[in-house]
Amino acid sequence: MVLSVTDLKDKFRNPGPAELELIARYAMLPESGQRERAFEAFAETGLPHRRMEAWKWTDFKAAVKAVEAPEQGAQSAPLPAAGQAVIEFTAGGVTLPDTLPDGIQLHERTDAQALSDAEEVPLGAMTAALAGRVGGLDTLIIEVTGEASAPLHIVTRGDRDETNFARVSIIVRPGASLDLVESHVGGAGFSSFLLELSMQEGGAVRRTVLQRGSADEAQAITAVVNLGDKSEYVQTALAFGAKVARLETRLTHQESGSHATLNGAYLCAKGFHADYTSHVRHGAPSSVTRQVTKGAVLDGGTGVFQGKFHVPRTIGQHTDADMQHQALLLEDGAEIFAKPELEIYADDVECAHGNTSGALDPNQLFYMRQRGIPEAQARALLTEAFVSEALEEANDGVRDALLDAARSFLAETVA
Repeated sequence: MVLSVTDLKDKFRNPGPAELELIARYAMLPESGQRERAFEAFAETGLPHRRMEAWKWTDFKAAVKAVEAPEQGAQSAPLPAAGQAVIEFTAGGVTLPDTLPDGIQLHERTDAQALSDAEEVPLGAMTAALAGRVGGLDTLIIEVTGEASAPLHIVTRGDRDETNFARVSIIVRPGASLDLVESHVGGAGFSSFLLELSMQEGGAVRRTVLQRGSADEAQAITAVVNLGDKSEYVQTALAFGAKVARLETRLTHQESGSHATLNGAYLCAKGFHADYTSHVRHGAPSSVTRQVTKGAVLDGGTGVFQGKFHVPRTIGQHTDADMQHQALLLEDGAEIFAKPELEIYADDVECAHGNTSGALDPNQLFYMRQRGIPEAQARALLTEAFVSEALEEANDGVRDALLDAARSFLAETVA
């Protein structure tokens, strides 16, 4: 039985204007059991808020009072796309490349697709329910059948739009590999991107992400990643935040011998909020995870890091995992919240985590000033060197562009 709009409203607890608008948008989409289950999972919480433990520092309900267009369009240009196949999502639809690299096939689905464990990712569930368009694309499925001959670049951006929701599912066949680049550059009052990545035996994916929004918009980027036997996943992200922005990765080692690298950096100025959240389940023996996150925040900015390694009993034996978060509070009034966690039930593992936050080293500043470098420039250079470690694993073609973006930000705000 398909639920009415009244029934849907009853599933939310005190829905606000933004949630009522999302309900109305859902009601206009084609009826689907899969879509309904995803939206019901979203309705269990509504827009995530500070009374939810996993969202206590990133309150979307408070930030998204109404679904309305921002004052500005996209905040910056996407990462360089020379030699790449570009897929662009806007509020009006999707633009696909004329030609695809060898080893990549696209499948456009106009019917809603099921989302497993939707309750774990409320904004992912919302996106799964609302990404569809009447008579248009619901989910773009990307099948990687061999070594992709060129990178694939996904761009999401708006032009003072109210919303921009998109869903992409990537299947990496045995032994196949892909360089994936993503540019999420804002331009919509509320944008949400859902990536589902399934990697089979021996698959390899290198994912590089740029996030940038304005101080009057909300952005969510949710990735659900499943790793197969001896597969390798490398993720690098650079976030500048928005009014509220969250980059969430939920990764599961499903087969033994898989390897994951989850690196990222965030730079937040006044009025900007960036949240890096990750949950890694070592659901197979002899799996490896490495994670390095660096951040730098100015007065009035907010940075959030939440990372969790879950190692079940028996199947999680011989896990090797390390998580490090390091942050700089560049000015008084900067805020950084961090919550690294290890939940370990197996007894033959090597797991570690570390978390530090503080100011720039005054001795290093003094050393640079003694050599004629102005203080503001010295601060910017030291901050750039600090965060650059987290960007070293990025796609070769865009690593310099990430560093240039970080350098320009620091030159404008710190120097």
